[in-house]
Amino acid sequence: MTERENVLRAVRFEKPERIPMIFHVNDACWQHYPQDALQELMADHPLLFPDFEPSAGPVVPDFQSNARAGVPYTDSWGCVWETSVDGITGTVTGHPLGDWSAFEPFARSLPDPDTSDGLEPIDWDAVASRFARDARAGRIARGGLTHGHTFLKLCDIRGYENLMFDMADGEPRLTELIRIVEQFNLGVVRHYIDAGAEYMGYAEDVGMQVGPMISPQHFRTHIKPTYQRLTAPAREAGCIVHMHSDGDIRTLADDLIDGGVEVLNCQDLVNGIDWIAEHLTGRVCVDLDVDRQAITPAAAPDRVEALIREEVRKLGSPSGGLMMIYGLYPGVPLANVKALMDAMENYSTYYA
Repeated sequence: MTERENVLRAVRFEKPERIPMIFHVNDACWQHYPQDALQELMADHPLLFPDFEPSAGPVVPDFQSNARAGVPYTDSWGCVWETSVDGITGTVTGHPLGDWSAFEPFARSLPDPDTSDGLEPIDWDAVASRFARDARAGRIARGGLTHGHTFLKLCDIRGYENLMFDMADGEPRLTELIRIVEQFNLGVVRHYIDAGAEYMGYAEDVGMQVGPMISPQHFRTHIKPTYQRLTAPAREAGCIVHMHSDGDIRTLADDLIDGGVEVLNCQDLVNGIDWIAEHLTGRVCVDLDVDRQAITPAAAPDRVEALIREEVRKLGSPSGGLMMIYGLYPGVPLANVKALMDAMENYSTYYA
């Protein structure tokens, strides 16, 4: 079964061959782990890294523009990003609309979805070529908005505190700003669909360690309608609609999946495995984001293995409806990295 067919079957509850598993190695890892050890682990796990080929020389990542230490980056919206660790996405330290008095000049220098994804320049012909290669290789053509496309983009533009006051005060200019961001994002979505995307991702974080970053009332008033308009073209084109949020999203989960979302990527422990099993399984394909806070960086390898087994046992089904993803960042012991990789491969065909 090709990767494409397996993913589609998992999403549609049509008995996939195995649980789709993704193990993402953040670029910062290549400066924090012995590169030979990391490459050996990847080579030893072909299910997770089917296209991996060891590098003959040192691995030198091409860090994303907003993930270069000591090099402030101004994106297409005028937001200034800074980071202290190569490979780790920065935080916005310069908000182009920190004061509403700057609204008119801001509105005259907006990014163009024909040439930018909002963060960096983009070549849509190259995207279409990549999708064609994916199709020939049996992979699913994945498109998606940049992480933080709407709510977080408004935070980046205005500043989080300013945005919260805007919503509480009923600031009339906020409606126009949301419209501007939405129209840009719709342009990007349509370009991906025209390029041949089969799977569209809508990723941003609305959860904190406990509870959401935005009240449910304000989310439903200002953000949810935009989400539904942004996903509509993908739904109409027959694309799989994938929604992501880090953090505790329990009070917003129904709103996030309302209106045709087929895959919800959520974090395991902050929301609770049992809560996910009770409230989400069977309703939506759960793309489970495996813990990066407690067990995988700090527990013994056998506890790491037990976590994956528990999650597959409680959330997995031969009919599908479960995918899993782990993002590796510096600080996780290599023994735990191996335990994770072993468990994700071993339990990809295991169910309750």
